[in-house]
Amino acid sequence: MRSSLHRRIITPLAIAAIAGITLAGCSGGPGGTDAEAGAAGDGTVTIYGGISDFEAEQLEESWADWETDNDIDIQYEASKEFEAQISIRAQGGNAPDIAIIPQPGLFADLASRDFLKPAPAAVEANVDEFWSEDWKAYGTVDDTFYGAPLMASLKGYVWYSPAKFAEWGVEVPETFDDLLAVTKTIQEKTGTAPWCAGFGSGDATGWPGTDWVEDLVLRQSGPEVYDQWVANEVPFTDPQIAEAFDAVGEILLNPAYTNATFGDVKSINSVPFGDVATPIAEGTCAMTHQASFFDGFITDAGGEVGPDGDVWAFMTPPIEAGGQTVTGGGEIVGAFSDDADTQKVLEYLSSAEWANTRVALGGVLSANSGLDPENATSPILQESIKILQDPDTTFRFDASDVMPGTVGAGTFWKGIVSWINGTPTSEVLTSIESGWPSE
Repeated sequence: MRSSLHRRIITPLAIAAIAGITLAGCSGGPGGTDAEAGAAGDGTVTIYGGISDFEAEQLEESWADWETDNDIDIQYEASKEFEAQISIRAQGGNAPDIAIIPQPGLFADLASRDFLKPAPAAVEANVDEFWSEDWKAYGTVDDTFYGAPLMASLKGYVWYSPAKFAEWGVEVPETFDDLLAVTKTIQEKTGTAPWCAGFGSGDATGWPGTDWVEDLVLRQSGPEVYDQWVANEVPFTDPQIAEAFDAVGEILLNPAYTNATFGDVKSINSVPFGDVATPIAEGTCAMTHQASFFDGFITDAGGEVGPDGDVWAFMTPPIEAGGQTVTGGGEIVGAFSDDADTQKVLEYLSSAEWANTRVALGGVLSANSGLDPENATSPILQESIKILQDPDTTFRFDASDVMPGTVGAGTFWKGIVSWINGTPTSEVLTSIESGWPSE
């Protein structure tokens, strides 16, 4: 498993935190002694986030030289319970100087409760120069700009074997109907299910299925409806959302099409999402749907990723050929302190200089327009950066990360699991919709 950028494991505590529920045993107001280091700064800046293990080491390496040059000690603390703990720490007066927040909904909740400080002018200038308006909007709450984007992931890739496609006489599809036709052809030629999928992810089981649905809502109904859906102006029970589920179901709920090498359709829920990389790398599964980070899993499974490699990927195609609409994830950097050293760190993290340094270390990408795609360490990350930087690309953040936690990390995930297990779509959609907080 990779960092919080790549997976969303959110506990019930985190769901409460995202929804803005005051947790028992927490007291105190915004900030606290750790967040009030003084206007001049004391040479130390604390950063808290869910990025852990090897990626945390890369994160610390990305600013090591800058720390030395600027005489600032950045102390990073990783936690796999970040989403729950950040609100607890903020309410308890033990907030870090900076937090790396992977959910816009959680970010907005912290800002709306006056825990976060508005971003410095230099940070906003960097975002205006290097990021799109869509990205800036995710760091803006009630018309106040609070934080810059950091890294990103691009979702909606279909991973496949170029050699196998050539063997079967099929080409990369240009439309979703073409994708269904390719699926049918492969099934007829091989006599096996072309697709494999794994939705298993501990308490977050189901999230890869939400990515599928989000891709189809955006492609079928467009960005305006997608935005209305995220805001619950278009509810889950709307026919347009049911249409997206039905389109995904043509693949995932068809026992002739899924779940190659693992079992029947219901096995999708029990297969860990990363385990799907092995049959893709070995060529025993024709296709799977997963985000840009999946190339690391393919490599770990012994496959070479590239246009001429064992495995390559194409973006889930649109309903009509032409245009590029994509979903993705990422993080937003928010500050609980506004001392001088913290502001310097915030400015650096929002710069093209930092983006190029971090991406060159490997494994991640950014939508920062000042990033040179050639600094990315893999072909799929280079391709992803070009898509994100393309001014004609329509980008929308992962819907389940923007919705209230009771829905996005609650009933939506659970609903997907129930749907895969055979519950009728209409019942699933009604159940998911019930998670929306009452006004």
